[in-house]
Amino acid sequence: MSLPLPGDSFEWRDQQRRPFLVCRPLEPFAPHLFTTALWALGARARDATAETGESSLEEAWRQVTDALSIDQHRLVRATQVHGAAVIVGTRAAVDRVRPEADIILLGEPDAAAAVQAADCVPMLMVDRATGVVAAAHAGWRGMAARVPQVALRALETTFGSRPANVIVALGPSIGACCYEVGPDVRDAFASTHFSNTLLDRVFLEQPHASNLNKPMPPLATAARRPDRWFFDGWLMASDQLVEAGVPKAQIYGAGLCTASHPRVLCSYRRDGVPAGRVVGAIRCQPRP
Repeated sequence: MSLPLPGDSFEWRDQQRRPFLVCRPLEPFAPHLFTTALWALGARARDATAETGESSLEEAWRQVTDALSIDQHRLVRATQVHGAAVIVGTRAAVDRVRPEADIILLGEPDAAAAVQAADCVPMLMVDRATGVVAAAHAGWRGMAARVPQVALRALETTFGSRPANVIVALGPSIGACCYEVGPDVRDAFASTHFSNTLLDRVFLEQPHASNLNKPMPPLATAARRPDRWFFDGWLMASDQLVEAGVPKAQIYGAGLCTASHPRVLCSYRRDGVPAGRVVGAIRCQPRP
């Protein structure tokens, strides 16, 4: 299969013929991955059994833990609710009841944190000085709730991390080529005191297409409507992180729109309820 070209700091890897992305600058400090539609968790819901041969959700998650070389009970997940709640992962990861949260912090060795997404931005963070990590999930609601900044501040207050030491990888998510939104979305940001200057930069009047990320077919020919914009979640996430103190040079984006690549990436906006999920997962390796 031909895979789309990611951002310069990302590269494709393979596990048993299942492609995944890694961010090279993040890799020396924390093993991690962003999965694709070709993993069991990424298969469209109605085709999952036929396409993957996996018989259970547990086995699907085992693909992720095997790739990170950890025991399955050492993977910390949460019930994602499009908010900005934070949990700190511990050995309680073996519990079957997962708390509601979209940000997971982890400081224990040989454990990993994971989030799922099907258009929202999966974010992986590592403090290169200490090795503590965070995994976060943010769609437009999460961005309006300032998930990137909340995650960073949680690393500061919980583990003493300094923003200047944090490296962030933004995985594949829906881009401004395809993410058409209405006034309710823009109003949500305006009501939470984002500047008009920033809003003008992230709410675009035209789809921001490229040779790599093309608009979905319905958007390619549709007439633009005055009460609709194309939301740039990548820029919003990056801007929030920079404002909180992360050097811009330490924020890396995969640059792949989930809606633009139906054979490789998962998109709820494109596929609806049957959409699979990509996973962003990061393993904690505390520094000596």
